[in-house]
Amino acid sequence: MTYPPRRNPPAPPVSAGPNRSEVPTVRSPLLSTLLEDVREGKPDAEEAFWRYVSETGAPLVEPDPEGEADHRLVTFVRREDPARPATHVLALVHTVTDKDRHAGDLAPHLMERVEGTGVWAISHRLRTDHRASYQFHATCGTREDALRADRPSWRRVLDQAEPDPLNTGAPLPSRDGRNPASVLELPEAPDQSRIRRRDDVDRGRTLDTEVDGRRITVHLPPGHRPDAGPYALAVLLDGEMWGPVLGVGDIFDNLHADGEIPPTVAVLIDTMGRRMEDLACSAPFVDWLADTLLPWVEQEYGAGADAARTVVAGQSAGGLTAAFAAFQRPDRFGLALSQSGSFWWPDDDREGEWLTGQYAWVERRPVTLHLEVGRQEWMLLEENRRFRNILRARGYDVRYREFNGGHDYACWRGGLADGLAGLLGRP
Repeated sequence: MTYPPRRNPPAPPVSAGPNRSEVPTVRSPLLSTLLEDVREGKPDAEEAFWRYVSETGAPLVEPDPEGEADHRLVTFVRREDPARPATHVLALVHTVTDKDRHAGDLAPHLMERVEGTGVWAISHRLRTDHRASYQFHATCGTREDALRADRPSWRRVLDQAEPDPLNTGAPLPSRDGRNPASVLELPEAPDQSRIRRRDDVDRGRTLDTEVDGRRITVHLPPGHRPDAGPYALAVLLDGEMWGPVLGVGDIFDNLHADGEIPPTVAVLIDTMGRRMEDLACSAPFVDWLADTLLPWVEQEYGAGADAARTVVAGQSAGGLTAAFAAFQRPDRFGLALSQSGSFWWPDDDREGEWLTGQYAWVERRPVTLHLEVGRQEWMLLEENRRFRNILRARGYDVRYREFNGGHDYACWRGGLADGLAGLLGRP
């Protein structure tokens, strides 16, 4: 097989199938080269292709066919498993696929089998700063079954989807028995060096405990002594994800080692099945954090006494609740880190974007907020922008960032590190 691909190769045909779109989604020059080699009868053409992919890693990233320097053609490829032949394969690219799933149309995300090969592929034209987790879901049933987009069917897809074995990057862990995901990171995606465990840093201690019947994980900075404080405090919502699954202690250890935050105690709050009850602007939950959890942390670990050095952080509904905690209890939470906050809430007969309205009309609180949201989050982007605008208009100290990604821990873990450094590392 000839690499790099030949100039101006023809678009690769794909295997015929019922109701297949007339416009091929596979546009990769590399696949065109493969097809040409197969047609010419070159021995081991497909094996040479897979060797190339295994050496360079998947997905394939090639120049933009429209010639834009800030875009790439990204082609996801899957090798047919002879032991488990598939009739259809979905490429689940976080948020990119979800948007069409919400519209009830998964057809644009069916991978296509390149004619005469065991290569399943699909291409997306993406900006060079894009980051997303992704998986594959192979089925051996009908096309209709593969494209079912109702909620129960989609949950089954997510339960069975698998990572890309040819992606050489570290996978994104999952929970509840689901498989990890692979991560696409294009060249200009925001740096995430803080999230990786490093051998050159001192490790803090992680403890599992319980407060007032709620499971809690505590991560202490290296050399922590309760009488050596006062320490800064970071309260992380959805602690069952950040602790045992994502290992957020590594992020704190890296931030400490690089001097980006002062010695900080991290407290991770397990939702314990009450997520939708607690993370929907719940005053009782926030008051529990302020009046029960924080005094306990202060007594046990010497952190949380100073609101100006106490940050509450969350994602999605947790991001909404982090901003609400700063509004509701500014006496305890002077800093809020909201990632992809669900500021559309509520979705009942009450007026939407309730919290934005509260910040707009109620006396300004002495708090600082760090907001970020993905440009691919079509259900949240405008709501986050309106919330930012209200905060700025009211004179709040607000830092705001948009990243090119979606509602995705692959993006949030790097954004969490950035937000903590920006809020706690202030002079």
